[in-house]
Amino acid sequence: MTDPAPHRRTDDQHYLTRTRAFFAERAATWDVKFGDDMPAYAAAVHAAAIPAGAAVADVGCGTGRALPALRAAVGPGGTVLGIDVTAEMLTTARDLGRAAGAYLVLADARHLPLPDAALGAVFAAGLLNHLPDARAGLAELARVTAAGGRLVLFHPSGRAVLAARHGRTPSPDEPLAQTPLREALHASGWALDSYDDGARFCALATRTG
Repeated sequence: MTDPAPHRRTDDQHYLTRTRAFFAERAATWDVKFGDDMPAYAAAVHAAAIPAGAAVADVGCGTGRALPALRAAVGPGGTVLGIDVTAEMLTTARDLGRAAGAYLVLADARHLPLPDAALGAVFAAGLLNHLPDARAGLAELARVTAAGGRLVLFHPSGRAVLAARHGRTPSPDEPLAQTPLREALHASGWALDSYDDGARFCALATRTG
């Protein structure tokens, strides 16, 4: 039988190359277009009720718009990681002063360099739509989160607004549609607590087990 691992490695490399190229060329000007969204990020972090002292990661942190709010939420006894696959995004986060009190990590969200159950909460803004396998991505986030930990899936615009930008309408089969997301979360070790797909998108879940 042929070992499929080389094919998976090739697919992984293509994904990383495309993703890094896309975001690298946009990193320096990203906040010119999206920088006014930080209050929405702060509101999503507040809604998650992340406990003081927790270890939390913003996976796919981009230019770090959620990092100050996460730092405030966990307080001086907590730990904040900003994880992104694109070095230029992390550089921009640092240059904008958003990495104060946080550790920036260059890593693939599908293969996080963290031990099992290392985190008390995960924040992920716009991440799942960029992953080739959303369910596998949720499973990796579950792996690094302790039982009872929180997951915040966020975007400052709802699905309908995002779809309209691309000249289409949202599909009920998309990974972030409520039923597919609930099923994917359940299968990967999460329980969906709340789902808001209006002016913004914000789904909160709890790590089971």
